[in-house]
Amino acid sequence: MQFFKYLSVTVLSSVLFMQCSSTKQLQKEASFKTDQVYYQSWVAGVKGGGSGINVFIPITSELKTLKLDSLYFRQYKMALQTQPNNPNLYIGRILTKANQQEGFKEETTKIPFDLQPNEAVVSYIENNDIKYYKIENIIEKPAEQYPSAPPKN
Repeated sequence: MQFFKYLSVTVLSSVLFMQCSSTKQLQKEASFKTDQVYYQSWVAGVKGGGSGINVFIPITSELKTLKLDSLYFRQYKMALQTQPNNPNLYIGRILTKANQQEGFKEETTKIPFDLQPNEAVVSYIENNDIKYYKIENIIEKPAEQYPSAPPKN
């Protein structure tokens, strides 16, 4: 009987310690610098054209040994992308359920961080290590209302 008590305590302790070690640790300082981070909602001007939120992260320092990977914002995790004409502006794109085609399924997920609506966590890779940094005070810019498509002749 003693053996079973010892075994169950050992197994339970192991599980708890493994769970603690798998939590994502936030960096106190990032290895990169940003300008004001902001987000902007958008809605397509045609029915079923979609809607979403774009999160913009302008980088002001050189990213020699690191790569920005993904972003956690609200209940979404998204890949970060750049555009060829502006490689220092990282953009995370979320599709929301408004104005979507029938059958669209919004993909929210349980994220591993407790965030306020104006906070996000960026995941980046530095020297083959994944690191996480919380960005606070993200501002909202006015929504983009894209015009409808021009009439076809």
